[in-house]
Amino acid sequence: MGRALYVASTGGHLDELVRLAARFEPADTGREWVTFASEQSAEVLAGETVHLVAPIEPKDLRGALAAVPAAYRLIRRGGFDRVVSTGAAVAVPYAVAARLAGVRFHYVESSARSEGPSLTGKMLARIPGVRLYSQYEGWSGAKWRFRGSVLDAFRPTTPVAVPATVRRVVVVFGTQSGFSFYRAAQTLAKVLPEVCAPDAEILWQTGSTDVSGLGIEGVRHVAPAVLAAAVAEADLVIAHAGVGSALMALEHGRCPLLIPRRAAEREHTDDHQVLVARELSDRGLALTCDASEVTGAELLRASALRAEPLTTPAPFPLDLG
Repeated sequence: MGRALYVASTGGHLDELVRLAARFEPADTGREWVTFASEQSAEVLAGETVHLVAPIEPKDLRGALAAVPAAYRLIRRGGFDRVVSTGAAVAVPYAVAARLAGVRFHYVESSARSEGPSLTGKMLARIPGVRLYSQYEGWSGAKWRFRGSVLDAFRPTTPVAVPATVRRVVVVFGTQSGFSFYRAAQTLAKVLPEVCAPDAEILWQTGSTDVSGLGIEGVRHVAPAVLAAAVAEADLVIAHAGVGSALMALEHGRCPLLIPRRAAEREHTDDHQVLVARELSDRGLALTCDASEVTGAELLRASALRAEPLTTPAPFPLDLG
């Protein structure tokens, strides 16, 4: 196909694009990346050619437009035949720049959007010539093409026996600033001791959540490699329903218990995590429940579920017409 420029913000968007890039058809013959500086991008893109740019926040149209000139120069200088993005707002300047440069731009909406496009997707749908892809056949159509999902790369396997207790637990609340997940922390602080062995080890990645007074030794941020190693050894993975957290658990054969953040509780900007949790649960790749409804029985049930990555997931064809 030629040279590709892959564009994504850090977090779940980058996790999805890294996994989908290997499935795109026709395959690229060379690639470079645009993303933000973080431990995650440094780790997952090690050895790749990476252009680190300033973060563009959601709904920051002025910041997106200000980034167009630099995006245009990079696309023209790099001789790219296609630009592909999974969002979020950083996709907008690169879509504009790609079309100005006469280069095809492909936008794959996040797997978090099971009922329709995000604000970024709606904006990109207004740019002539942008190829748009939904990861859900239910809302695909003439404008939004369905080519598969990042979740197609995993399948549930035979569960192990439900244990009486668990010894290694990983709890992941994510690292997005400004949103507490105190409801989940409070519930888990009460329920987890019911199912943990006396010598149990619990890694709490609590992000912006203040857990003082709950008897929890929370860590705001855990290095990606350390977190991945802990998940690989865990008997039980509990996570907010962020796409990146779910993918990490599945990569290591664990079906997580997903507790979605809810906008009504001021835990996120919208309820897309409810949709993520529902989709993974429907696929048999996770269990899910509200933060106020977690029980010891659900925790033990989740600890018995297993998944595996497919060796050769289905290709993701890009529209070249």
